[in-house]
Amino acid sequence: MTLREELVDKSVRLEELLDRVPEPVARELREKIAELRELLLEQRPPRFVLVGRRGAGKSSLVNALFGRQVAEVGHEKAKTRRGTWWSYSGGLGTVEMLDTRGIQEGTVPEGADGELTPLDSIARALEEKGPDAVLFLIKAKEVDAAIEGDLDALVEVCKRIRKMHHYRVPLVAVVTHCDELEPKNVRLHDPESERADDLEEKQQRVERIEEHLEQKIRERDELADQFVAAHGISAYQSWRRDGTRRADERWRIEELVDFLLDELPEQARVEFVRLSQVKALQHRISRRLTNIVASLCAGVAVTPVPVADIGPITSLQTSLISGIGYVSGRSMELKTATEFLGAIGATVGAAVALREVARALAKIFAPGLGSVVSAGVAFAGTKAIGHAAAAYFIDGVDVSKAKTIFEKTRKRAKSLYETKKLESDDDTELLLSVDDDEDFSPD
Repeated sequence: MTLREELVDKSVRLEELLDRVPEPVARELREKIAELRELLLEQRPPRFVLVGRRGAGKSSLVNALFGRQVAEVGHEKAKTRRGTWWSYSGGLGTVEMLDTRGIQEGTVPEGADGELTPLDSIARALEEKGPDAVLFLIKAKEVDAAIEGDLDALVEVCKRIRKMHHYRVPLVAVVTHCDELEPKNVRLHDPESERADDLEEKQQRVERIEEHLEQKIRERDELADQFVAAHGISAYQSWRRDGTRRADERWRIEELVDFLLDELPEQARVEFVRLSQVKALQHRISRRLTNIVASLCAGVAVTPVPVADIGPITSLQTSLISGIGYVSGRSMELKTATEFLGAIGATVGAAVALREVARALAKIFAPGLGSVVSAGVAFAGTKAIGHAAAAYFIDGVDVSKAKTIFEKTRKRAKSLYETKKLESDDDTELLLSVDDDEDFSPD
């Protein structure tokens, strides 16, 4: 059985099991099951519409996101042939871009479609699918150069999206070529090698341009309610004929990825983070998965049927490891997760068997206390597994270090869970508040 098949099967069985759990815990846990499905089962590539005139840096941005050359960059003349959804794929994922013909371009691209205007070409592509966000790209030095025409076109694109797909898509302005601003020779991508005052001067110039562009966009009533922010970047990379990279001057690309992540629907987030390979974002998704699964395991543990929780909890923990491994760039396989559990001693061996027996016996001989003990053990163990898996798959620590992290986190989480229990008179309130990641981090 594949991981996806197991997740589908277990999510259905979990929902049936929650019929025995009192409300509002059952309702809250069903919502978490839905979140888990969206993150791990319904994932899809993120979709962006790139709007901007010729030379704004649309293809360069695609390459910057991947860290490799996947889109052709037009240096001499317009390269993008027509408004088309392109799937740009690297070894770790795919992103779908509506890479439009340049607005106000001076020449018609070779092989362009027969539409009368670039906007008509864009509209044709928008009929196929709706975007997750519109990225309006403009050169840092051109924010005051004929921008009104660009904004007119942007308004029209957003209007057509609303008409076709019935929602207001988030709009992010991306100020490109910030590396070309004065002082020209100050390298934004290598701040340690620059004079502090020169670097500050250039960064302040970027901030002023961002503020100016933001004001220009917010003045358009048709855009103000969907505009998120303006973000300055440098996407410059240079490639040799053999495909190797000879220069990398990317700046604030990771910040842009982080920023865009907040605007994406759940289904597109895991793929975007996997593609970006930004560790901070991988940890962010890892914590999210860990919190969801830990809460689910704690909820399952309070079911009134002895021993019935052991199978679902183990399956959830295995799925958690597989999900974190996938976010880090590995294939989503149950075998990898099982091997990791064995390596850190989380669910195999006599110690684990005794723990599961103790959990079941607690329910039989002291049902009320047993539910609390079971929830605490399940929650703490799942938290520890999530932290250890993130350290191993994302940070690359060795197995022995991951095992140490598992033990420390488990003890810390269990202790704090029990403290919360002593402070709470309501078991339901406790179960609904156990996913506080800061409280349960290891020392």
